[in-house]
Amino acid sequence: MTIKVSVGIGLHNEDWNSAAIWASEVERLGVDTIWSAETWGFDATSPLAFLASHTNTINLGTGIMQIGARSPATIAMTALSLASMTNDRFILGLGTSGPQVIEGWHGVNFDLPYTRLRETIEIIKLITSGERLDYEGKSIQLPLPDGEGVSLRSSVRERKIPIYLATLGPRSLRLTGAMANGWLASSFIPESGQIFIDDIKNGAEQSDRDPKEITFCAGGVIEFGDDIEPLIQARKPGFAFEIGAMGSPQTNYYRNAYNRQGYSELTAAVLELWLARKREEAAQLIPDNFVTQSNFLGTDEMVKGRIHAYRKSGINNLRVNPAGKTLQERLDTLGRFMDLVNMEKIN
Repeated sequence: MTIKVSVGIGLHNEDWNSAAIWASEVERLGVDTIWSAETWGFDATSPLAFLASHTNTINLGTGIMQIGARSPATIAMTALSLASMTNDRFILGLGTSGPQVIEGWHGVNFDLPYTRLRETIEIIKLITSGERLDYEGKSIQLPLPDGEGVSLRSSVRERKIPIYLATLGPRSLRLTGAMANGWLASSFIPESGQIFIDDIKNGAEQSDRDPKEITFCAGGVIEFGDDIEPLIQARKPGFAFEIGAMGSPQTNYYRNAYNRQGYSELTAAVLELWLARKREEAAQLIPDNFVTQSNFLGTDEMVKGRIHAYRKSGINNLRVNPAGKTLQERLDTLGRFMDLVNMEKIN
């Protein structure tokens, strides 16, 4: 199985010049894709338009674009624009986000997320394939009934735009297998994450698709060192934040994902401490192997072991975050990692 590497946009402290250098250098190193995310700050697409002028071959993807913030047509128009200006290097990564962001930041009801995701994908495919937009769904109707809207067709030429989905629940994972070109994982541990990949493969097979055509993206932080203990301890607060704060006490898809992998007692204990504002205690509950299995930490041999574990689990695109205080340190870390990945390919 061929394995590729992808990275984030590398934007630190609004330093766009460094982001441009980062993009051109990771392209030179052989990285497959740069992903740009959005939360409640910069959007996911504008940075990619900026980086498009500083790169030539690397793919540029949204990882992810929040569907609740835009109409399906707006997403399709943006995707067509970026695909055109990048000579079809654009990947459309989509996700539902969660109620805290969609309702708190965008002011949109977080209702029927699965249905809205599926219908959004169907509409995007109609638009980008040049079909006339006439759609009757449970959450979206186009044109609006009893109005003056008309059924339109895109005024620009059709394009095949890869769609990747950030999904975690069983039904959404099967949707990924049925409709998407790739999966953007989170809260994924290779030793226990096969349940996610199995759902995606089941969805593909039920839709008469070959699961081998799907890109599975997952990974973590890269940090080299002979003494792994401080590397582990530095990562634990991030996991506690993910479990305790990336969602509400009632709705946290990341916590649910860890629960599906057998960590429900751990996540319940972490959440309890987090809500009691005992953040350091919550972080210390995170087991060492929780950190080491989710990242690429330690010596070359340790990191090679994790690359192999991800590959063995079915991941064919390692989405990584190289550690380092400076741009050059991050590039050096990534370059060292790429050498190890290339060795894994040979083996």
